[in-house]
Order: sequence, then C-alpha cells, then structure tokens
Amino acid sequence: MEQYATALLYAIPFFIILLILEIGYGHFVKDQKHKLLDSVSSISSGLTNVIKDSLGLGLIIFSYPYLRDTLALTEINATWAVWLVAFIAIDFAGYWNHRLSHHINVFWNQHVIHHSSEEFNLACALRQPISNLVGYFALLLLPAALLGVPAKVIAILAPIHLFAQFWYHTQHIGKLGWFEYLFVTPSQHRVHHAINPEYIDKNLGQILSVWDRWFGTFQEELEEVPPQYGVLKPAATWNPFLINFQHFWRLAVDAWRTRNAWDKIRIWFMPTGWRPADVKEKHPYTVISDVYNYEKYHTEATPWFKGYILLQMLVTLALLMFMFYNFSAISYQGLLLYGGFLFLAIFGYSSLMDRQRYAFYVEVARAAAGFIFIYLSGDWFGMNSYFAEAGLVLQFYFIITLGATVYFTFFEKETVSSNLAV
Repeated sequence: MEQYATALLYAIPFFIILLILEIGYGHFVKDQKHKLLDSVSSISSGLTNVIKDSLGLGLIIFSYPYLRDTLALTEINATWAVWLVAFIAIDFAGYWNHRLSHHINVFWNQHVIHHSSEEFNLACALRQPISNLVGYFALLLLPAALLGVPAKVIAILAPIHLFAQFWYHTQHIGKLGWFEYLFVTPSQHRVHHAINPEYIDKNLGQILSVWDRWFGTFQEELEEVPPQYGVLKPAATWNPFLINFQHFWRLAVDAWRTRNAWDKIRIWFMPTGWRPADVKEKHPYTVISDVYNYEKYHTEATPWFKGYILLQMLVTLALLMFMFYNFSAISYQGLLLYGGFLFLAIFGYSSLMDRQRYAFYVEVARAAAGFIFIYLSGDWFGMNSYFAEAGLVLQFYFIITLGATVYFTFFEKETVSSNLAV
C-alpha cells in the first residue's frame, strides 16, 4: 500500500499537467471538451478510487503471489523476456476482465462509473470504481502464474499498465495510421465509450488492440457515426458514491421484486441489462432511445458556485497528497480516519453539485469531525511539523466552507430557481 501511495505522488501531478494541457488546448482551438462540474465529478471519482486502493479496502479471493507459488510449472529468469511475458499476460487478463465487466450484470456495477460521464476527455479516464470490493483479477493472471512470472514483476507492471491507459481518453487526437493495428488509440476508445448502437461493447482492449481483432470485438470509428457518450441509463448525478452503486441497487431491487426464485439468483450473472420478465413489465426503466436527441445531465451553477466547488476539490486533493506523502508516518487506524474524512468531503461537495439540501448536513459532519480531531490531537496527522499553524488554517477553512455551503444550499439555490421561473 505504501508503494502504491508513493507511485501516486508522482502519477497524480503528471495526470493534472496533462489535464491542464488538454483544457488549455481546447480553449486555444475553441473546441473545449470539458465542462467544469463533469470534470470535477470525474476527478473526484478518481480520488475516491485511489483512497480506497491505498487503504487496501476490499477482499482479495486469491493473491497473485499465492497462485504463482502454488501453481507455477516453471520459472522465467529475470531477463527482458519476463517483462514482456508479464506485460502480455496483464493486458490479456485486462481484456477479459473488461469483457466480463461489460457483459455480466454484477460485474457491470464496478465498471459503470467509468462510462458514466456524458463527455469524453482525460478527466473521464479518472472515473474509477470503489465498488470493486472483491478482488478476483489475479485469477485471470493464471497463465503468468503457471509460467512462474515473479510477483514483483507483476506488482511493478500492473500500475504502469493502468496509468498507460490514461492518454487515449481524448477527442483531440485523430486516427494514428499503422499504430491503430497494434495498440489502443483515442479513436478506438472513443468508440468504446460511445452509446451508439454500432459501438456498444466494442474495443475492449487496454493497451494492445490485437485482442479485439482476434476475438471479434473490434469496431473502427466511423466518420458518419459520431460517438455519443455516457450510459443508456444515465447516472443523473455528479456524486461518485451514488454512481458506484446505482446498478447494484437496481439489481437488488429487481431481485427483491421478482416472484421467480430462480430469477432472484440468476439476475446477478445474466447479461448486462437483463431483468426478470415480471419486474420488467411492472417497473420499466427509461433508457435513451435516440442517442442524438436527449438532454444531458446538468445542474445550475453560477461562476461563484463553480469556483467554490473547484476550491473544495483542490483542497481535498492537497490533503490527499499530504496523506500519501506522510503515509508511512500515519498509523493504519489514522489512515482509515483520514480516508473517511476525505470520503466525507467528496460526498459533501458532490452532493452540493447536485443541489441536494442534505449536502449541508454532510458539511456540518465533516467540519465537526475536523474540529474534534484537531482539538483532541492538537495537529492534523503530523502537518504541524511542516507548517506550525496548519491546524489553525484548517479550522478557518472549515468555517469558511461551512458558511459557503449554507449560502449555496439555502440562498443561492433559491435565487437560481427564482431566476429560472422568471
């Protein structure tokens, strides 16, 4: 976990720089692909994911080291070959994991967050899950385990493989010639994120595009079919916590409502979108039928509101970076408290983005938790050793954000509604 936190200390600034460059380029060419609330939601989703993963929250069925030590038939020496074999094994496993996530109801729940943005940009690449609480990916690495690929090699390559999938989430790069035949490109991944009937469940590769070509899931981006992004049952919220468990909740409700005992079980493992016949008839879902003519999710936001939300996200990001920087000095119990506080912060400001009144109560809980912790410990997880007045500054920040949340929840919202009525 500590190694992962250290890797993120370097990866996160790199991602932010690329995001800023994409936003700047879009502004320069007058073709902006970012909307502030959507991008904040995307980035915040990424923050929840790295908090969860760095804290090791979840249950792993089988670890790769266990599979390798138990099942290895041979051993590849630590040469260039082992790195190549490991990379191919990870990418092959990634393809099939991705395919499972698109085609099986219960697995779609852990992937829907990644597709939930109705925009397509580098920020949406950061929409990663917290609902993947049961880890099974090592089982898909069985070929690597049988070949005796060292666990250390997998541990090094896995995050690199993940981070390398960031760059192709953009609309500003066209087709790349011969590169398209070997590797996943922005053009191919635009197809993957599209909800057009021609594009659904296509281009599931992560780095190598050969798997899609071999297994029949490849689809070229067509000039006459511009990709439309999102999911057919729109998330209709900026809150990453809600998006993460929407599909699971729908499955649970359908399983409860159906009178067929077999349907209560099989709904979880049926193709994505399958519902029991009796429930489907009584409780139909609204899905997008015309991908070129539907209203994207939005909430009213004044420039001041957008600025405040951006500030909240940036402060949360700064606090997260401090947690990663000070990771080894904080006890695991302390890290859980810290992570819980950051979760609460993200839930609060993303609920405010949805213009939910309960955002105020979440902010009260967050501010109270912050005040109590600083009062009892006299510090903020060791921050005073770097900046003597850190605790005081944070308390002032809590007061400011609490006041701002009151204003944006109870006053500006009413003003915006009145203006809309006029």
